[in-house]
This record gives sequence, structure tokens and C-alpha cells, in this order.
Amino acid sequence: MAMETKRLGKTDLEVGRLGIGLSEVGFNLEMTDADQVRDVINQALDNGVNFLDTAACYDISEELLGVAASDRRSEFILATKAGHSTPRNEGEDWTYELVLSSIDRSLELMKTDYLDLVQLHSCTVDILERGDVVRALQDAKAAGKTRFYGYSGDNESAKWAVTSGLFDTLQTSFNLVDQSARINLFNDVEARDMGLIIKRPIANAVWGAPADPKPYTHLPEYAAEYFRRAGIMGAEGPLAEDSDDRIRLALGFTFAHPEVDVTIVGTQRPHHMKSNLEMVSQPFGISDSTVDDLHARWDKLSDGWEQRG
Repeated sequence: MAMETKRLGKTDLEVGRLGIGLSEVGFNLEMTDADQVRDVINQALDNGVNFLDTAACYDISEELLGVAASDRRSEFILATKAGHSTPRNEGEDWTYELVLSSIDRSLELMKTDYLDLVQLHSCTVDILERGDVVRALQDAKAAGKTRFYGYSGDNESAKWAVTSGLFDTLQTSFNLVDQSARINLFNDVEARDMGLIIKRPIANAVWGAPADPKPYTHLPEYAAEYFRRAGIMGAEGPLAEDSDDRIRLALGFTFAHPEVDVTIVGTQRPHHMKSNLEMVSQPFGISDSTVDDLHARWDKLSDGWEQRG
């Protein structure tokens, strides 16, 4: 089965519904691992994945991407994020000048003369209302440095970004243990024909896991809240139709929502890329009753469970 594609909101970008998130590559690998990254990306591009998502502050991610994939630049949609000084905490975040210099740095590191999408990286409502960073994105687009711009974040900041009408896309967290977006954001995103990019779509593989998977060595608590929620939701008993494959269940749940245009799954190893591609090459087989069951568990248990960035 060919990779299912969708138009990314009101942009003219056609995206495969499975994308690659490159934060793990940046934080967990070294420049000497460039061949491994090249293997992952080539395998993805050869099988219909065409959306690559990174950020200026994902350590060496952009630099690795430039080395590993710039020779195939015309074959993928390249999305990055700006707003944080790099290295982190060495300079003022969220200024007009920083966003523009970050975009220039991204272009240089990734060996390209344009970006398809630049996203503001989880800034607050106060910063959005100030307007400088949005103006920077508008000026970068006018200069031909990016084709579109969006917001990446969660909760009230994401709500502001969506309802402002200023952005082409929203990237936000959504999965079976983090469902706030379907209640608070999905309808507004659809009403404005924004592209919807989902991060953390398999919830860091916490569903049914015997222990917290701890995906990032530099952020040991990153998946702890998801693991806690999975335990609470799972304690309600077997799902309507339990799946033997907990990763397929998690990704299938996210894909079951037609509002979602592309899901980005962090992938740093070729065999993980292979299994992800195999998973999306056929129907997930997640029944409506199972999706409804997971919705009901969330609605019952999620008091105070905010989106996790």
C-alpha cells in the first residue's frame, strides 16, 4: 500500500502521513553517526515519507541533516523551528533578530537555500502578542527563506496561535494518553484550514510498557507523566478490542483522527524506521470501538491532564 498523503492545511504541500522527527538524532547521536542518519532518511524517502521535522535547538540535528540528506533536498518537505538561542541560554530568546539569524543558520547548516516551513518553538502568549517574532517569520517568507510558517506548542499558547489566524500550521502533542488537542484545538484548526502536525503520536511507547522508556538521556523525566497516565487508563481493564502490538495501537489511534495531516515519529535507527514503514504500509486495524473506548477513558480520568510539550 502506498503511503497515504494529505494536503497540509491551506498550504500546497502534500505530506505523507508519517513524518520523521529528528530531535533524537540531534541529542542522542554524534557527527560520526552521519551514515546511520543517512540510512534512516534514505529508507524513509524511498518509501514515501517526505516530511522531516527538526529545530535549531535540537543540538546537532540540523548539521547532521545537512550532511546526510542535502543531496536529496528536492524530495522532502523540510520543517524546522526557531526562537531559542543556540547554544541554549547563551543570548536572548524570542527577539526579531534572533528568529531571523536562526533561520539563516538553519539554511547554512542544512545546506539549502529555502525552508518549506519555519515554526515558532513553543513561545508564550505574551511573546506572540508582542508580535516581533511573527513579523520575523513574515519577513523571512517575503525574502524567500521559507515558504510557510507555523506555531509549535500546546495548551493556551497553541490556542492563541490557532485563533489568531496568523499561521499556516500547528504542531502540537496528541496521542492516546494526551488527548486535550481533540477537545481544545482540532475544531479551530479545521475551521481555519490549518495544517495539523502531531508530535509525540505514539506517546513515547508508554502504553503497555513495563517501565518508563526514558527516550532521552538528557531529559530523564520526559516520558514520566505519559507513563503515569498510561497506568491509570490501562487500569480500567482491557480495551474494547485489545491489540497485541502496543505501538500499532498507539499510532493507529492517532491516525484514526482525520484532522491529523502528518505525525512525526522520532527515529534514529534504521530498524526502527523499517518497522514504522511496515506499520503504515497496511491498515492499522484499530476499530472504532477501541478509539471510542480510549476517548471515554480520557474523558473520565483526565481532570487536570494538560498537553505535554
